[in-house]
Amino acid sequence: MGYQRYDTEAQLNLLNELYATLRLYSNFFQPTMKLKSKERVGSKVIKRYDRAQTPYQRVLAAVQVSEADKERLRGKYKTLNPAALKRKLMRLQERLMKSSADTKAVRVRPRQCGNDRYFPKQPER
Repeated sequence: MGYQRYDTEAQLNLLNELYATLRLYSNFFQPTMKLKSKERVGSKVIKRYDRAQTPYQRVLAAVQVSEADKERLRGKYKTLNPAALKRKLMRLQERLMKSSADTKAVRVRPRQCGNDRYFPKQPER
């Protein structure tokens, strides 16, 4: 998102839509490797990782999740297209950047300090 300030209603709506799309893309299509164990051998730490899986795959493999919830997730997964989600993410990011570039920067003057000995007055511009 960069270091822009997003403070309009339109920018808030764009951010909310961007995060909703990003949630689907990352939870269903972005695999991660989870740390299984760490073993210290002297000064060296040996880390062992599980195979890369998406959060969606981890939920389907979990025994704590009910079968009804798994079916609901499978139905959602069938409706998603990773390429379309990625294109939508890129479009939303471009629209957000364009909206922040369109807003004029407001120049704020610094507060005047009463102690001119340490902070001399600046000439008017």
